[in-house]
Amino acid sequence: MTLVVDEHKMNDKFPIGMRVLAVDDDRTCLMILEKLLLKCQYHVTTAKNAIDALNLLRENKKNFDLVISNVHMPDMDGFKLLELIGLEMDLPVIMFSVNDDLKMVMKGITHGACDYLLKRVRLKEVQIIWQHVIRKKKGKRSNSDSVNGIDSAVIGSSDQNVKPYRKRKDKNENDDEEENEDDDDDDEDPSA
Repeated sequence: MTLVVDEHKMNDKFPIGMRVLAVDDDRTCLMILEKLLLKCQYHVTTAKNAIDALNLLRENKKNFDLVISNVHMPDMDGFKLLELIGLEMDLPVIMFSVNDDLKMVMKGITHGACDYLLKRVRLKEVQIIWQHVIRKKKGKRSNSDSVNGIDSAVIGSSDQNVKPYRKRKDKNENDDEEENEDDDDDDEDPSA
């Protein structure tokens, strides 16, 4: 019962007081990031390397809402830290780096990062990171609302991502409509 009361208090003021662990081996960048996070009224804990960050997280799993970590660090890269956080605890992780190479960005996202920011991180970007915490919590709830492993929101969805699947299914069932469906594919967004 106490947890519910505390959660409601957090929701009344959220994102004020959101608990962020910031990780970067570059002291200057870490200091700048900490100041930005503090401007947003987040509660900030800093770690100068990934191993210290992992130890902090393991000792205080329930005391953090989000982790923001540099990709390139000497003791352990941010991708390994991201992997370990994903295996051991359920926290959203944001990666950041000077490297804007698409392969690096995609590696972060495919390994479970909820966002990838470029250094120098700006205040506007930091102001909206709280959304990842809400999405993560909402995702936990919707998993309990799923039917046979399929989210109920997806079942009734008319999202573009669902349409191609339906077309392929229809195509297999009705060979007569192949030409019409091929014409429809030209209108679809290839990025979907």
